[in-house]
This record gives sequence, structure tokens and C-alpha cells, in this order.
Amino acid sequence: MTAIWRRELQAYFFTPVGYVYMGVFIALSSILFHLQILQQRSSDILTLISLMSYLWMLLCPVLTMRLMAEDRQKRTDQLLLTSPVSLAGLVGGKYLAAVTVLLATVLATTVYALVIAAYGALWPGEAATGYLGFVLQGCAFVAVDLLVSTLCRGPVTAAVAALGVNFSLWMMDLVADTAPGWLSGVLSFLSLYSRNEPFLMGQLSFASVLYDLTVIGASLALAIHVLDRRRWR
Repeated sequence: MTAIWRRELQAYFFTPVGYVYMGVFIALSSILFHLQILQQRSSDILTLISLMSYLWMLLCPVLTMRLMAEDRQKRTDQLLLTSPVSLAGLVGGKYLAAVTVLLATVLATTVYALVIAAYGALWPGEAATGYLGFVLQGCAFVAVDLLVSTLCRGPVTAAVAALGVNFSLWMMDLVADTAPGWLSGVLSFLSLYSRNEPFLMGQLSFASVLYDLTVIGASLALAIHVLDRRRWR
């Protein structure tokens, strides 16, 4: 798995993908920081994190589009599927490479917290809780989009399909507000956005942590299952 992780991590920065992802994320989050914090003279970092969380929906497909689909397009997936690396190691290595880039990007955004701490009031526990939910939500989106990449035949198709899935998850959260009682409860329970709300209020929710980890585990397990079926075919 370590070899796969290293290979995929290098691929992010031997191609424009890693630079584009980090550059666009930081540029958009900087605009949000200016509008929400600097322009309004606010120190509400949780609202900023809430706004930045929508960037996962837009940008995670860029991070995951080539992980599985590119190998299938270039027909190098057969080499990987017959290599000594287990399918769990293959999927895990690719996932960890994407998460490493994600964490590096999140680390860059902590500059905003430092600016707020220098010129305003910042509660470290509250900020840490907000960032924990932010990172877990991002990791869940990466896992879901990795599963989508596993099902697609090319990176462009994977990016478009993942964006569609992410948009559907966002729409599901909006529909939950107007749906009948039982359906609203189900949609809210399944929503990655509703599950992130306790973190955005500075509350450490173990149920939300468990849910995000479950989404990650289930998505990676399904990706392994898809590859296993493809290998035996």
C-alpha cells in the first residue's frame, strides 16, 4: 500500500492536478475569507468553515477523477489487479494519497485562523472542532468520489459523474427541509451536510464522527468489491 500511496502522491505533483486542486481551493477559500471575515470585521471562523465545506462538492471530483478511471482508460488496471498488492492495499493507497493532498490543502487554510487569532478573538477548542468536522466531511467526499471513479471508464467521465453525485448529496440536504416528516428525518440522517452541523456549532459529535467514518469505510469497501468482480471477469 505504501508503494501505491507514494506513486499516486507523486502523480499529483508530476501533473497539474495537485497544483490546480490546491490553487483553486486556496483561491476560493481566500475570497470567502475576505468576504466573511475581513470585510465584515468578524472572527466567526465556524461560519467560514461552513462556507468552505461547499468547496468539497465542487473540487473533490478533480482530486479523485484519475485515481481509478485513468488506469482503466489506459488499460493499466489489469497490471494492478494482478500485482502482488491486495485490492484493499490498492484502494487504500490511492485513497490515502488523495487524503494527503486534501490535508495539505486544509493545513494551508489554517492561516485564516492565525489571522483571526492575531487581530480578533479565536477560541482554539471551537476552531479545532470545526476543522475536525471539515476534514472528516472532506475525507468522506473523497471516498465517495473514489468509488465513482472506480465505476467509470475515463477521468473526465469520473469527474462529471462525481460532481453529479456530490450535487445530489447537496440537493438531498435541501429537500430534507421541505420533505414530509419521516422522509425529512431519513434524508437528514443520511446527509453529509446535516451531520456536519454539530461541528459548526463547536460541539464534538461522536455520532457524526462515526457516520463519516462509516461512509468512508462503506465507499472503500464497495470500491474493493467492484475491482474484485472486474478482476474475476
